[in-house]
Amino acid sequence: MSRTVIRESVKRLEEKGLLVVAQGRGTQVARVGSWNMLDPTVLSALVDNDESLGVLDELTIVRGSLEGAMAGAVASRRTPEELSRVEHALQTMREIQHETDSFRQADVVFHFTVMELSRNRLAENIAKRLYRRALESTRYHGVEYESAFESTLDDHALVVDAISRRDAAAAERAMRDHIVNSWQLRRFGRPAEQPESDA
Repeated sequence: MSRTVIRESVKRLEEKGLLVVAQGRGTQVARVGSWNMLDPTVLSALVDNDESLGVLDELTIVRGSLEGAMAGAVASRRTPEELSRVEHALQTMREIQHETDSFRQADVVFHFTVMELSRNRLAENIAKRLYRRALESTRYHGVEYESAFESTLDDHALVVDAISRRDAAAAERAMRDHIVNSWQLRRFGRPAEQPESDA
């Protein structure tokens, strides 16, 4: 391998925050907190090589916080037309709830609709990157659990209801809880002895 190729490779890794090149000290691997985790290559490598699912746990918490805040923003200043768009996205999911692939696509449309209506471009951009990358991972889809369609629809209905009532705090909580709790169910599966809904 030529020196030029090595130099270019090191430069690319440095741009991604993975390496630190210091005069007199050589090249060192950067601490994980310095990595550019929104870089598609870095994020993919983290997700694909994490047997513990810890990265997906962290991704879910960040995504839940961002999307929760965006849902709250929509609730606080939504127009009748914007409410209609969210309601329509939920209705589409209801109509195709037993067609797995179509339902998943409609689920993505629901989340993207809320993101777009939040008018927070930075949060939308970050959340979409995280969500798209998660969706590419078979690990993120996790295990099937009973009543998954109904559970997702119920959670989304809580978000839409809060947006309809202009209750920003409830919309934020409903979206965050939905994202975090549904991941926990897919991650571990619903225990047979656990009732379908405790709350």
